[in-house]
Amino acid sequence: MKAAGRRSGTWLRDHLAASDPGLLRLTAGLRTVGAIALTLAVLAPTGAGITHLVAGAMTSMAATFAIRERRRGAQAVTLALGLPVALVSVSLGALLSERVVVGDVFAVALVFCAVYGRRFGDRGMTLGLIGFQMYFVSLFVGATPGQLPALWAVMTVGFACSALVRFAVVPVTPAGLLARLRQAFRVRLARLVSAQIALLDAGPDEADKALEEVREGTARLHETALMIQSRLEEGTPDEPTARLVQRRVADAEIAAERLGLLLLSARSAERADTLTLHLPGAPAPEVGRLPGPEEATALLRRDLRALRALVLRTGRAGAGVAQVRNRLLGYRDEENLPAGSAPVRDVFRGIGEAARAVMGLRIALDGPQDESDDSPATARSREELDAEDAAIDAEEAEEAEEAKGLQRPTTRAAVQVSVGSALAIAGGELLSTDRWYWAVLTCWIVFINTASTGEILVKGYRRLLGTVFGVVAGILLAGLVGGNTVLAFALVLALIFAMFYTAPLSYTLMSFFVTAMLGLLYTLLHTYSWEVLVLRVEETALGAVCGVVAAALVLPVRTDRRTNELLVTVLEWLSDVTDAAVAQLSGGPADELLDKARELDQALGDLRSATKPLTHPVTPLRARRTTARYVVALLETCAYHARSLAATAQLLPTHPSIAADPRLRGAAGRTVRNIRTIAARVSDDEVTAPVETGPSIASLLADDDASRYGRITGRVLRHLERLDEAVVGLARPLDVPVRAPEH
Repeated sequence: MKAAGRRSGTWLRDHLAASDPGLLRLTAGLRTVGAIALTLAVLAPTGAGITHLVAGAMTSMAATFAIRERRRGAQAVTLALGLPVALVSVSLGALLSERVVVGDVFAVALVFCAVYGRRFGDRGMTLGLIGFQMYFVSLFVGATPGQLPALWAVMTVGFACSALVRFAVVPVTPAGLLARLRQAFRVRLARLVSAQIALLDAGPDEADKALEEVREGTARLHETALMIQSRLEEGTPDEPTARLVQRRVADAEIAAERLGLLLLSARSAERADTLTLHLPGAPAPEVGRLPGPEEATALLRRDLRALRALVLRTGRAGAGVAQVRNRLLGYRDEENLPAGSAPVRDVFRGIGEAARAVMGLRIALDGPQDESDDSPATARSREELDAEDAAIDAEEAEEAEEAKGLQRPTTRAAVQVSVGSALAIAGGELLSTDRWYWAVLTCWIVFINTASTGEILVKGYRRLLGTVFGVVAGILLAGLVGGNTVLAFALVLALIFAMFYTAPLSYTLMSFFVTAMLGLLYTLLHTYSWEVLVLRVEETALGAVCGVVAAALVLPVRTDRRTNELLVTVLEWLSDVTDAAVAQLSGGPADELLDKARELDQALGDLRSATKPLTHPVTPLRARRTTARYVVALLETCAYHARSLAATAQLLPTHPSIAADPRLRGAAGRTVRNIRTIAARVSDDEVTAPVETGPSIASLLADDDASRYGRITGRVLRHLERLDEAVVGLARPLDVPVRAPEH
């Protein structure tokens, strides 16, 4: 019974770690609900009225979710500064509530300051958010000057309860958060291996579904790797440790992705394109029985399951685990490599590389391991890892030049949202002199974390959709609650938790829960009616339209312009990573390649987000949507090969069986030039230089003596060839001319 309970607990913990890396969403929901519940528990015994209870709950919610700093000391300072900002804001809201013109002008100025505050980092954004939210609270509860002393006390309680929950009840330390993210990485890595096992066993009718699960697992693993990298500085004791974890996470991610590609290629009638792993909806290549003897499939299944067990293993390894690990690591050195065709044997080698990456990850995360049962192959892998760890060095990153004036994103967004808010106020007061602030709130919210007109349009559409369905839910919940105050507050807490838990997943769902919660708050304030909820939909639609109009007419950033700028950034980083990796593989000086690869991944993530308006299901431009998806998938393919080259190059100074190959620089020169040509063409339509094609990169080295460079040159060539093919393929959808060599 106890064993079953432990297994259930482990399964639940792993499931939460995989679905919510770092438990960030769960923590946000628990903190917010805990702060509100504590505020209500403190205020209720004092005889506070419903209005004050609602104001206290909304204050603690704003004080909790607005904090963005990662270090606890910085969070405490921001909370301390946020309280006077909140008191001033709610006071001005109460004092100006009867002065329509002055109040409207102040509202627009406050919106401008709240958005412009993003220029000053997380603290500036937080204080702006608190100021705006507290002004909104004063309007929502109908605050008057006579109520201010009581509201000040209630708000102080709300901030105090928020601080208590944050620092004592649901504390999060950078090191603890990083530890949970690392566990999430392990679980997602194990799930990706499970998806690869399913791909191994999939029949012809199941191949597409199995491949889609591999794609999803690969994307989620990459997402977690980026989350870990963003938390390394705060969560590790020193820079060398951070760089060590970064390298080991990158190694494991690349090894797992490569294993999936090798497995897909082995099951295909012809070589599988790397693009197949990155293009959503792309059909799986024709699959058949794994070539070679039947025993090879059974052995592959056994070893993939063993690899998954190594990923999830915690604590001290027993003799049985060590034996399995030794067998898998032996494949790297051709030891006991099972009989089979060349593609199948490559899969076994890929399992060996993945096992080595898992061992390196475990050493980096858990410290020194028991070496008593090591085989010679395992001992060699440990020596390689130790040598790599000793070679880690720190290097400062270059800072990009910052835009100035109206070209600065924060200034432009502040001007845009101010104009949109002015329009929303004018239109909102025509709909309702009491609820106009809903339009302003929507206009302001659609500008948060958006950078182009298309992104604002999609966000406004999602907010309106969630609001419409939330109104229906609010009507049903209001009827269910009736006059039961306790039940109403309990449902409000449940909806707030759902709002914060789903916010990173779906903006539509978040808007749904917000609107349903507001329906209950109106019930508590005895201002609920069908007309009020319908008015909420109308004001939301108006605010979304005003936001889109302002974004389209005032200092507009078109979606095409935004995506082109980000595309150029991705191509520049891709060129830098490829060029530096090839230079090091050719015998050049060592470079901080994984840092550059991380910048490439972050730039690609920004581009992926910016193309969402183009790839949204409701977009009428179907051909454009297909092109955008294809371009992003090609770039993800390029990034994978560039990361692989960088990871291989990082091994050069210490790996005993890898030697620099000076022939590679000349062979890869065409690829680097082509990347830069495409970047120049995207940034300037007048550039007419074509992308060059020619003999395969492998053929350029075919006449040279490769025997003294070892098997590593073959792997590098495969990555360079796939990268070269993907870059040429990228030129066509971007309308860059392609020129064949002249003979």
